Amino acid sequence: MPSATLEEYLETIYKLAERGEVRPAHLAEAMGVSGPTVTATLKRLQAKGLITRPDNGVALTAMGASEAISIVRRHRLAERFLVDALGLPWDEVHEEACRLEHALSPKVQTALEVFLENPSFCPHGHPIPSSDGIVAPVGGEPLCDFAADSRVEILRVEDEDDSLLSYLASLGMYPGTEVSVCDVAPFKGPLMIEVGQSRYALGRDIASKIVVTPVVGPAKRSKRDSTK
Repeated sequence: MPSATLEEYLETIYKLAERGEVRPAHLAEAMGVSGPTVTATLKRLQAKGLITRPDNGVALTAMGASEAISIVRRHRLAERFLVDALGLPWDEVHEEACRLEHALSPKVQTALEVFLENPSFCPHGHPIPSSDGIVAPVGGEPLCDFAADSRVEILRVEDEDDSLLSYLASLGMYPGTEVSVCDVAPFKGPLMIEVGQSRYALGRDIASKIVVTPVVGPAKRSKRDSTK
């Protein structure tokens, strides 16, 4: 089993690869470490057969992808436990789950899966890989791509930054929440949105990190928690 540091790298590479090509500079920025540190750690991962370096980029091998998916599963299960069982706010669980994911033994992980009734999504709306490593496909489009008079439901928040999650929580914007786009300012200006009975101006940069799906049919009440 890789060390906690190598597991963090595998998890980060996996998440970055979901968005496109992974370069060492992307890893350095995502993990808050220096370029030389990334280079040294990538050499360790490559020596263990967990990554390859196509065109000086970074790609997971089959073994590396399997390890990464297992880590992501433990992380997102830990987040669900911290929110559902311990009642921690969703904007405080990411870093705690980073610590827990490395400490869960297979026995404890199995017990946790049973206790949580095998949830499908983490509190931020990301799919939890199945026990056999299958990751459900995800859809949706960024909120910033929708025009005025659109009704959408939040699927997930792409960026798990604590300050962003805290801000969205203050607006009542969780996975499962229905949002109406009332107006869109020109020249990449903010969106005026309605959540419940309240209206807010939401910057395009924030709206780009909120993945939603169109809503058809009658309006429904906003939900504060994502579905298991």
